[in-house]
Amino acid sequence: MAQQTSNKTPWLLALTAMGVVYGDIGTSPLYAFRMAFVGLYGLTPSEAHVLATLSALFWAVLLVISLKYMLLVLRFDNDGEGGVLALAAGVHAKAAQHPRVAGFAVALGIFGAALFFGDAVITPAISVLSAIEGLSVVDPALTPLILPLTLLVLGGLFGIQRFGSGTVGRLFGPVMLLWLLTLAALGTASIVQQPSVLKALSPLYAIRFAIESPGAAFLLLSAVFLAMTGGEALYADMGHFGARPIRLAWFRLVWPALMLNYFGQGALLLRDPSAVNHPFYGLAPDALQLPLVVLATLATVIAAQATIAGVFSMTVQAGHLGYLPPFNVKHTSDAERGQVYLPGINWLMLLAVVLLVLGFRSPNAMAAAYGIAVSGAMNITTVLCLTLVFLSFHGTQRLKLMALLLGLWLVELLFFASNATKIIAGGWVPLTLALVLFALMTSWKRGTAAIASQRDACAQTLADFIARPPDVLRVEGMAVYLSSDPTGVPLALQQNIKHYKVLHRQIVLLHVDAQEVPRVPAAERVTVQMRVPDLWCVHLRYGFREEPDVPAALAQAGRAGLAVQLEDTSFFLTRVSALETLADVPRWRRSMFRWLARQGESAAVYYHLPPGRVVELGTQAGV
Repeated sequence: MAQQTSNKTPWLLALTAMGVVYGDIGTSPLYAFRMAFVGLYGLTPSEAHVLATLSALFWAVLLVISLKYMLLVLRFDNDGEGGVLALAAGVHAKAAQHPRVAGFAVALGIFGAALFFGDAVITPAISVLSAIEGLSVVDPALTPLILPLTLLVLGGLFGIQRFGSGTVGRLFGPVMLLWLLTLAALGTASIVQQPSVLKALSPLYAIRFAIESPGAAFLLLSAVFLAMTGGEALYADMGHFGARPIRLAWFRLVWPALMLNYFGQGALLLRDPSAVNHPFYGLAPDALQLPLVVLATLATVIAAQATIAGVFSMTVQAGHLGYLPPFNVKHTSDAERGQVYLPGINWLMLLAVVLLVLGFRSPNAMAAAYGIAVSGAMNITTVLCLTLVFLSFHGTQRLKLMALLLGLWLVELLFFASNATKIIAGGWVPLTLALVLFALMTSWKRGTAAIASQRDACAQTLADFIARPPDVLRVEGMAVYLSSDPTGVPLALQQNIKHYKVLHRQIVLLHVDAQEVPRVPAAERVTVQMRVPDLWCVHLRYGFREEPDVPAALAQAGRAGLAVQLEDTSFFLTRVSALETLADVPRWRRSMFRWLARQGESAAVYYHLPPGRVVELGTQAGV
């Protein structure tokens, strides 16, 4: 996290970022360039086509990654955090006076997160499969081993997630540094043999090809886009390292290494068009091809690891924003709270990845499914940035930024349209997954809001409770009631009075509020108010990147005069049984809500309530 790593030098952070931020885009040379020639709409590897492809690739990466993400988008952080959810939350906060804009921004952010999930199951599959496919170059007799070895590596990768990435993570940066230096060295050696390939640095080759063959050039964009599929990770992981180390790593090493390798592959095809099936591995001498396969496999495992960790983090963030139920979260580090493991999500991802590998069986077929999700997420990020610029800037500065972002958006729309031509060939897979996830997340939000609305309609206000306290027996001890509405009386408290005719001597009404910022300063975490003697209202605030820990937060309440002794405190929760009585919630959304409710973690575990001190009281609401 940014706060935890700020004491490190930018160069050390840049090295670490190479293993986390650049795993995806750093392994794209394995498949991106060759897909222009062996993909769904592959070109013949002629000199004109090779130079046009390299020209389009170079300028696309320059515009979208170097200009848009590095120089523009990384400026739009939410309290130091990046990513589509953080950006959507920032727009929502800025658009407080414009409810429709705020709602639109959140909906876009949630759909962007859903697209990220769709991309996340393809990244491990296509990257690992592309790396191990190099065995067919080493020895064609090894080809039958590619699929089982890919499944074995993927199974091992997901199997070790429960141990956390902390120990292995320290090796990520050096391995990726070696990988990037290898990319640069292989590419440079090939360029030296065919320096004429550097002519493709001019945009004229791409422009001329677009004028002469507009249809082929349009389809080529979907292959070129594969060189940028890790772009969203640069922004999403900004909170871990900060913008400066990410930019430092990109401009000083990652971008030059990638371009050298792409141009090296182009130089190889100019010398030997028959190398089109595996131009990356063709760069290495025969004696180094097997070690290169091993190094490529390590690099793709790192890329997949970063994607999996991103899914875990995004799932927790969506839960904090109220779009998913709390899942079983296991922390794998005592020092880094952001290192989490979600067993259920982990095994669902493994199942999806295995099905993809078995269904497509080759990176060439899988590439058709890859670009559409990432391209959609990039477009959403640009729209949200445009909205944020409009809300946050004024005058000439607003006009300049919006003009620049609109120009870049037009470029991204072209990439999205080109990728959309592959929907039938496989692009429907991540889109379908994203739409299902979007429906699930919005159904959870809609269902919880409907339950809260129905519950609030019949709930007693806190003001009435204080004005007319119930005449019941008081027993020793403290009772903490979790409340979804700070102005109302929790249902658990009402049920306690109704059925048991008893109250504890001290009562705490606890409201946990998920803020639309990544983190809340410790000094603003807890607000304590004594309404009447022995009745306290406690308001806890957490950012969407933080983990709610009620006992730890209550310990801070002692500074305000509320002394909580956990061994003498009971925590009361309300368990809601969902029924089919809310006509304004469609039946399909109710079904999704109930399914998600069964997958979620109990509130007691989610809030870290002490075992043996929790009482759940059941009630019924209508969903």
